[in-house]
Amino acid sequence: MKAIFLGLALSLASQAQPAGHTSLRAILLEQLHSTHDRKEWFVPAKIAVEGLSPKQASWTDGSGNHSVGQLTAHLVFWNQQQLAKFKGGPIKSNIVNDETFNNFDSASWSATVRQLDEVLSALEKVVETATEGQLDSWASTIAHIGAHNAYHIGQIIYVRKLQGAWDASNGVK
Repeated sequence: MKAIFLGLALSLASQAQPAGHTSLRAILLEQLHSTHDRKEWFVPAKIAVEGLSPKQASWTDGSGNHSVGQLTAHLVFWNQQQLAKFKGGPIKSNIVNDETFNNFDSASWSATVRQLDEVLSALEKVVETATEGQLDSWASTIAHIGAHNAYHIGQIIYVRKLQGAWDASNGVK
């Protein structure tokens, strides 16, 4: 009986996907890239933080809203946490979410931008190389990562627009 089941499973696994079928891996990668480096439905992070000076990245409207730098530091923190979790590495516990916005220093703006690009690229690589079982168990989390990133990218663009540091030709009028 085991041999019949194994043979059937191997036969099904070796068949090509039906035409028009998109794999879970492809969908998750598409979501990650759309919030990282591919301008599709909205502006990705790479464009959202591009071309800002450290002073511009530190700017706030004075009403308690976060700066672009703070929002970017927050994204770096949470994406690094999820990446570590996927890789089975240590993650920080007892996190106060509000504090994740305060890890920004304008002197390290270029490093923060680089870290964001690196962690988003690393998440894509993890999805590219994950087993089917890992993808199945991570799918919801990855979808939430994309939604979280998109939310804060929207805030980044809004802050840039408030300070007059957004070029509408980048995708948002």
